[in-house]
Amino acid sequence: MRMTSWGTRALLAVVLSTAAGTLPAAASTEAGDGVRRAGTTYFVDCGSGSDGAAGTSPGSAWRSLEKASSVVYGPGDRILFRRGGSCDGVFAPTGSGAEGAPVRVDAYGQGAKPRIRGGGARAAVLLENVERWELRNLDVSNKGAAPGPEERRAGILFRLTDFGTGEHYVVDDVDVHDVNGSDHKDPDPSGGILFVVRGTTTPTRFDGITVTDSTVRHVDRTGIATASSWGKRPEHPNSGAPGWAPNTDLTIRGNKVIDVGGDGIVLQHGHHALVEHNYVDGFNMRSAGYNAGIWAWNFDDAVYQYNEVTGGHGTLDSQAFDFDGGNNRNVYQYNYSHDNEGGFLLVCNATGMRTADNVFRYNVSINDRNTMDPYGVISVVCPAPSVNTQVYNNTVVTDQAGTAMVSDNGKGGVTFRNNVFVSTAEGGSPIVDARNTYDHNLYVGVGAVPAGDAHAVTADPRFLDATPDSPGDLRLRPGSPALGAGTPIADPGGHDYFGNRLYGSTDIGAYQRPGSR
Repeated sequence: MRMTSWGTRALLAVVLSTAAGTLPAAASTEAGDGVRRAGTTYFVDCGSGSDGAAGTSPGSAWRSLEKASSVVYGPGDRILFRRGGSCDGVFAPTGSGAEGAPVRVDAYGQGAKPRIRGGGARAAVLLENVERWELRNLDVSNKGAAPGPEERRAGILFRLTDFGTGEHYVVDDVDVHDVNGSDHKDPDPSGGILFVVRGTTTPTRFDGITVTDSTVRHVDRTGIATASSWGKRPEHPNSGAPGWAPNTDLTIRGNKVIDVGGDGIVLQHGHHALVEHNYVDGFNMRSAGYNAGIWAWNFDDAVYQYNEVTGGHGTLDSQAFDFDGGNNRNVYQYNYSHDNEGGFLLVCNATGMRTADNVFRYNVSINDRNTMDPYGVISVVCPAPSVNTQVYNNTVVTDQAGTAMVSDNGKGGVTFRNNVFVSTAEGGSPIVDARNTYDHNLYVGVGAVPAGDAHAVTADPRFLDATPDSPGDLRLRPGSPALGAGTPIADPGGHDYFGNRLYGSTDIGAYQRPGSR
């Protein structure tokens, strides 16, 4: 885990230092002894096994989740579920692995992933006060009767209560679906794949969370999330928590989150995360609260890149991406948002919190909207300022009527540079913002250009396709007035949305001309 943890931190250091205009400090790591400790392999076949059997071979497999949960597992142990089989109930094992020898849950045999069906329990897979566990190749559901207002449910729930630091948690190639929990987000949520810290006596946190190549579909309330009762720090002084114990070193990569009642992917109370190559389609579908596609709360030094978010429902805080309360030095880059009812980006800092030095660059928005005042495709709202938020070299186009392009009823603190804002909607999409700074942007169909943009471009950007419906359509044709019309950005990152290396003059928008200039 230390090697993996350092790898994530090193990449984040490079990206975040580039965004902040500084060089990363030298990093070092110390590997473990590299020796894999031997363990025991157990087999579970809920169709034809026997709880009276040894469980140590396919021919002597256990039959029930109750039996599989009764063992205290140790370093190097494996629990394998038979492919094609189904187990009803809760898998709630105990025991922990060791560095270099985690406890692994996986599948054996041929056929579909083994199914674990919780039937309306608190969680179908519940890992309580354990560490160094890896879950792979499972199909998990937890559907019961319609939940009461306090009836929380989860597909997979890792939970630490007054535990201290728990290390190394992996979920890979797991399918979670049909979880009908109550509408709770924090500190004790419902959802698909959850990492939850509780308690007030011992500072407790997760260190090293990896969720990769998994699917979360039709769950209430949250797709993939962290939550914690230890979120109090100077940047969030009014949390009511006993102190600060940040979740650290998170990697959320290559997952699909589809049809979730509330948030798609939300990280809370921590620092250092890499969230990339995820697909969110359909969020805020059934929740009465505020939700976004991919975002964080009280979280620093996170990088969100190469994600696609679409199908967001609702017109409150229902944007694809969000710099929210207590977000510092976070970077969104190379992401694609489209067809979201709540819009593209929210900038919203809560009273008494500090949100500062965030960067939003080389992202693309197509046909997002928010028709509810005071929101827009981009919304800068909430009562506290967001300090030094840099929004540059993004391309935002919409054909949706009745939406503002940018709207601000908050405290400002955002600088918009080198962005393309194009509306082809009937009546246009105004920029309703007298608080933030604008410079070297291109505007079409937005009404009056912001007064402070002395270098505004107001001509057709000459997209590859005049009615774009995919990012490739937003490349600029020769002769575009956006080419060479931007202002240089210090340490802007290595490339544009399309992978073109950045050098020479600066173009406006998420596309930068390749080749010699």
